[in-house]
Amino acid sequence: MKSYKHLFSRALAASPDRIHFAAHSHHLWPDASYDGHLAAWDDAALMADRKWEKVFGEVIPESQRHIADELKLPDPGTLAFAANTHEYLGRIFTGKWEGKPIDVLTTDGEFHSFRRQSARWEERGFIKRRIVPCEPFATFTQRFLAAMREQPAEVAFLSHVMFRTGLRFDGVEELASHASPEGAWVVLDLYHSFMAMPCDFSKVANRVFLMGGGYKYAMAGENAAYLHAPPGYAPRPLQTGWFADFGAMEGKQGEVGYNKDGSRFLGATYDPTGLYRFNAIRRTLADEGLDTAAISSRCEALRAQMVASIEAGEAGAALRDAELLKPNAAGSQSRFISLRHPKAVEWKSALMANNIYTDARDDILRIGVALYHEEPDVNAFCAGAAKVLG
Repeated sequence: MKSYKHLFSRALAASPDRIHFAAHSHHLWPDASYDGHLAAWDDAALMADRKWEKVFGEVIPESQRHIADELKLPDPGTLAFAANTHEYLGRIFTGKWEGKPIDVLTTDGEFHSFRRQSARWEERGFIKRRIVPCEPFATFTQRFLAAMREQPAEVAFLSHVMFRTGLRFDGVEELASHASPEGAWVVLDLYHSFMAMPCDFSKVANRVFLMGGGYKYAMAGENAAYLHAPPGYAPRPLQTGWFADFGAMEGKQGEVGYNKDGSRFLGATYDPTGLYRFNAIRRTLADEGLDTAAISSRCEALRAQMVASIEAGEAGAALRDAELLKPNAAGSQSRFISLRHPKAVEWKSALMANNIYTDARDDILRIGVALYHEEPDVNAFCAGAAKVLG
């Protein structure tokens, strides 16, 4: 297996004894991100107020092209950017509001950002949730689609890949068939599939909102969140910022104007450094001949090695005896494995105390692989886990 550790020399050298298997939570940054970070600083120093001309004229268009290529979107102009995906929850849902609770079909597997916000909205009568359980895994996609057929929701919101279990939703095209600008809206959270597995949304790009970001598998860190807004949906978002009509800034202020493309969902000033990092990383991956399919194939082999080692007891009896979740019978898998056990948080803390990085979500310990891993790293993790946890 070819080594790509040289692409992460700064992060790996910063803590050479660290055993990091939490790339699904906080991905180590490649060296290219350092170059992108410095480029953002240099542009700010050189251009001062005029840096936004370059951000809107060069940096954002390049990021749009990268994401459109990754997701097979026909028009990069449908993409907007923000500091985080949570910003887009407010813009999408207030755009759908018509003075009565919004009927929302969702799942019990959503990330805290939506889970917390939607629960609070429901408390205040802004939305009404219908929640489809993720388990049993084998019937999840069918059950979610059946709930949509039985009672089409005003907004169907769910993750493409669930953040705790790695469960994949496989019914995007059928779900999208319910969508229209005046009817149901479909929103997919791609945070655990974007650059984690090959994705092609070309057939649903005109009907589905897609959001994700750079913090995890794109390796770019914070402030690199995106939204693909299908044409015709919410032409004038209720929750808006001045970036949504950036070109009119110097003109006489009158009606609330909006751009026609995805930038109608822009908010206000944010730090664009994350997009500089993202662009630099994508260029480096291209130079190395690496795309998501190639990285996924590599990580699949390492993931399989990790699963086999845990099942064989090489990571200790504790992890061997936990429930190893296998939510997807076939097809692309998540970049992490999930072990269910009441001591998951306790295990994560014990491992962290020994400089072994995983993460825990309630009763699930997550162990993730990345481009900077090789077979000996999996062996090192297993030996360390066996020593620490028994």
